[in-house]
Amino acid sequence: MKAIVIDEYGSAEKLHEAELEVPQIAADEVLVKVVATSINPIDWKARQGMLKAMFNWSFPVVLGWDLAGIITEVGKDVTSFKIGDEVFARPDIYQDGKRGTYAEFAAVKEDKLALKPERVSFEEAAAIPLAGLTAWQVVVDQLKVKKGEKILIQAGAGGVGIFAIQIAKYLGAYVATTASPKNNELLRRLGADVVIDYHTTSVKDVLKDYDAVFDTIDQIDEGLSILKPEGRLVTIAGQPTEKQQAGTQSVSAWWLQPNGKELSDLGKLVEQGKVKVIIDSTFDLSANGLREAHKRSESHHAQGKIVIKN
Repeated sequence: MKAIVIDEYGSAEKLHEAELEVPQIAADEVLVKVVATSINPIDWKARQGMLKAMFNWSFPVVLGWDLAGIITEVGKDVTSFKIGDEVFARPDIYQDGKRGTYAEFAAVKEDKLALKPERVSFEEAAAIPLAGLTAWQVVVDQLKVKKGEKILIQAGAGGVGIFAIQIAKYLGAYVATTASPKNNELLRRLGADVVIDYHTTSVKDVLKDYDAVFDTIDQIDEGLSILKPEGRLVTIAGQPTEKQQAGTQSVSAWWLQPNGKELSDLGKLVEQGKVKVIIDSTFDLSANGLREAHKRSESHHAQGKIVIKN
């Protein structure tokens, strides 16, 4: 099968096309023909070698951890899916580094899969899993945001932030976020009640007595400064210090846990129009397409998700 790989860590230019074996699936896995995938910051951070401490991969490495596609093979223990099903998923990060989604086929464990909603395109579905699930798990599971509460979501125009704003509004929260002025209109349209220009204004100068903070940019102290004494903060960008965790506020870090059931719930909200998928740009599954997509993501100028079509 065709795959876009790296043979060493480095710049986007290290991405190139290679011919690899189609993944062999385990009894609890399915094989998916990838129709679309998408870019997340973890992709280029991994390409740069920033995940070496966590994953001791051997080259060549296939990056990518979002997919939407069609099942072509089913493991003997799989009961909830069949060949021909249209699905989407955030697959596991496999230790061999060979099973990313920048490829024609990918293996996915049954419990990480969700059926693609009929009225959601493959491109939209591919943009949901990693960013959408991260937002869902922090806002719903970790922060447990309730109707009427006030939440600050840092960097609202990023892939995770866009989903987090909409999920928090769906739950009935009052939402503040930070962003560049060019993203103000979009974020207000998605439900943000307050959009703060982080270039000119510190959140601690304009916000106070918030119930929850979703930190996506490693500004934990700033987040804590606007929280109520019993407020909650979850970060996906930093690691709270003992001092930050010593007060009355709840402070913790979160790393996404792929979950097919939660992904299915989120997909239904997208199909119902309660959560919108914002796609910044689309590239093809080629070495040049992936290089340009990585550069776009690294620029921090993308408004929404960057999608790759096979």
